[in-house]
Amino acid sequence: MQRLITLILACLCALPLAAQAWWQTEWSYRKQISIDTTTEGAAISAPLGRAPVLVRLHTGNFTFDGVQENGADIRFVASDDQTVLHHQIERFDALMGIAYLWVDVPQIDGGSRQDIWMYYGNDAAPSTSNGQLAFDPNYTLVYHFDGIAGAPPRDTTAFSNHAQNALSDVTEGVIGSAAQFNGIEPLLLPASPSLAVPAGSLYTLSAWVRADQMQGEQLLFSRRDAGNALLIGISNGVPFVEVNGARSEPGQPLSPGSWQHLAVTADGTALKLFVNGRVSTTLQAMLPPLATVAAIGGDVPNAAPADTLEEGTTAPVAAYTPFIGAIDELRISKVARADALIMADALSQGSESRLLVFGVDEEQSGFGFGGLGFLFSAVPIDAWIIIAVLVFMMIQSWVIMIRKNGTVARMERANEQFREKFSQVGMRLEMLADKPGAEREFADSSLWKIYQAAINEIRTRRSQGIQHISAASIEAIRSSMDVVRTQQQKMLGARLGTLSNAIAGGPYIGLLGTVLGIMVVFLGTAMAGDVNINAIAPGMAAALLATAMGLFVAIPALFGYNRLVSRNKDVNADMRVFLDEFVTRLAEVYEAEHRYDDAPHGVAAHA
Repeated sequence: MQRLITLILACLCALPLAAQAWWQTEWSYRKQISIDTTTEGAAISAPLGRAPVLVRLHTGNFTFDGVQENGADIRFVASDDQTVLHHQIERFDALMGIAYLWVDVPQIDGGSRQDIWMYYGNDAAPSTSNGQLAFDPNYTLVYHFDGIAGAPPRDTTAFSNHAQNALSDVTEGVIGSAAQFNGIEPLLLPASPSLAVPAGSLYTLSAWVRADQMQGEQLLFSRRDAGNALLIGISNGVPFVEVNGARSEPGQPLSPGSWQHLAVTADGTALKLFVNGRVSTTLQAMLPPLATVAAIGGDVPNAAPADTLEEGTTAPVAAYTPFIGAIDELRISKVARADALIMADALSQGSESRLLVFGVDEEQSGFGFGGLGFLFSAVPIDAWIIIAVLVFMMIQSWVIMIRKNGTVARMERANEQFREKFSQVGMRLEMLADKPGAEREFADSSLWKIYQAAINEIRTRRSQGIQHISAASIEAIRSSMDVVRTQQQKMLGARLGTLSNAIAGGPYIGLLGTVLGIMVVFLGTAMAGDVNINAIAPGMAAALLATAMGLFVAIPALFGYNRLVSRNKDVNADMRVFLDEFVTRLAEVYEAEHRYDDAPHGVAAHA
């Protein structure tokens, strides 16, 4: 127990040291953000690698107090308190209380929890938002659709693959604004070298999709080049991927009118279609070479008319129609993104992220405890000594309560098992003593120990040639059982005096610390000649901390003490009832021996 107390004390003393150091003093506030891939969070066991993580701020997880109106002073720092992470602000509206920020996290492991820190509160800090750095170089196109209707969407990456035509309409998306497609014309992507697809190359396309119309063959993405084609679309509500006429098998259908995450990856041998982060269907094919203009939300211009016939066939070319719905967060990569990353995007970019856990907002104070740091910094050394004594008393009382509660619980369970067995004994009082393994089975039972004392007395007399139990012998046996019962009562009540001391002494010790602290505050104020409230309030609050700590020691000890006393009374009652019951049965055996003188061995005959 002493080693356990020492360990807990060491942990408590180390808490201030374990708090993360402040990155730079120019920033007044910070917020802890945990990336959780354990089963309690996103439940992703495979590593994600490098990933852009969406940090969605709102009034439920962020106060928007102390930050610049445009979020220019926001910085993201890794858990080492040194590495600044690249980020991009897609939207920051402090007045409305909403913000979307993308953070480039270099490495995210599966089944783990890692922390990053968001710092803010520096009026002089310039903006460092940069989408070209927030998304790794393997992203060749990223559209947030954060512009306005009538303007072409702009590429966030360094490749500047901006759209060739303007958006006809915008709508509310999963993350800010989204592109609205009304079946009029598609959005055209440039035929740039960075978007060129060599034969058999690696590839990823992902987006959030809301299908407002489910009928027909609608194209979400189309790219055709010299007879080669890569098509991604929806066939009567079921997503598909098609390469040079070969189409994937039907997979999971979409839900009409709701946002869902779609992705297609190509690894050089097959294409996988993901719906909401999970593989829906697979097409065994390689990507053909593609270097022409691509279309989003419809077919590319000058595609074959739907009513023409392919040479040598009798079936018309599929009647693809423009997409009717909305698309948000469109991304194209020149690598096959990991399945775990696709899953993380689907889980974290929606309105309810399971990947991120937000901590409290902390203010710089030198202790890493936010506002409490100012309180701790005002506590004088003499009050810390009092608080240290109270912490020791608190840990000691908690250890006693936990251990005593466990002991009583085990004794109650063992007594219940013993009473169940003893109820079957009848007049064969020694039956349980002869049972193999009884010593181990009832080791925690106080009733078993009382029973053993009685049986030992009976067998001792028998070994001395006394075959019949007299009334005087019964009283002697009762006395031996009372001795064991008293020992068990003392064992149950051991260390309860320490709890009583914590209950009675904790508040007084805390009050002593408060009185000393107030004396120091008033003495310092008198010597300084400053009587304003700002001068004495921190010291007064720090002095009251000792009293609060004393109550924190006494209140749990009070409840624990009363609980233990009540359970001890129940166990004592069980022991008293059992003792009376055993003596009564023994007297019954005694009467039977006198009634049947022909019984050869008295109690032994009944055993």
